[in-house]
Amino acid sequence: MTEIKFNVLIAEDEENIGNFISTILKTNGYKPIIATTGNQAIQCAESYCPDVILLDLGLPDMDGIDVISEIRKWAVTPIIVISARNRESEKVKALDAGADDYITKPFGNQELLARIRTALRHRRQPMGAETKTPMYHAGQLKIDFDKRRVFLGEEEIRLTQIEYKLVSLLAENAGKVITYESIIKDIWGPHADTNNRILRVNMANIRRKIEENPAVPKYVFTEVGVGYRMLENELNS
Repeated sequence: MTEIKFNVLIAEDEENIGNFISTILKTNGYKPIIATTGNQAIQCAESYCPDVILLDLGLPDMDGIDVISEIRKWAVTPIIVISARNRESEKVKALDAGADDYITKPFGNQELLARIRTALRHRRQPMGAETKTPMYHAGQLKIDFDKRRVFLGEEEIRLTQIEYKLVSLLAENAGKVITYESIIKDIWGPHADTNNRILRVNMANIRRKIEENPAVPKYVFTEVGVGYRMLENELNS
């Protein structure tokens, strides 16, 4: 069984705390990414497209509130603040800036894991998707959004992190045309090269894995000069 791990970005400048959180995450099946400055956190959010961000407010180069505000310009990734600041005004400021949750240091392992699970369950759909269906099913193609697993008939399809994010983005917006620009911004961030070569390469790889004949696709269609569209979800019809 191949299950794609959730990426968790840890923005923490204290090495011992960052390593401690990283160990907790690895032990529980998550894939941690560590950033030690605000600018690194923003760059990692763009490059790795994490599923959850754990953010300390007291970063050396910029305040965590500014990191939240910057990321919220282009991403809906759940942000959980982990901070020693325990004043109510600080919590309100972070939540108003766009944080989804706030944990005060020190914290328990189980509390942290529970908050992450809650953030993953409640994470907002990309591109304003309206579907609440936890599955995509069209023809032989099935996608379990909760477990992040893709099947073609009875065979499980192995996708890279980026390939999964692309196919799930299209599937969650099945039937709609998503422009090249919107896809690149959603997956790679606002500062990504607008040249869609990397997108075309990834889509070609996806088609080779899920299409019987990539030249005559059944599931992912190219709207020439505009973007891509996924076959409508039978569970929503």
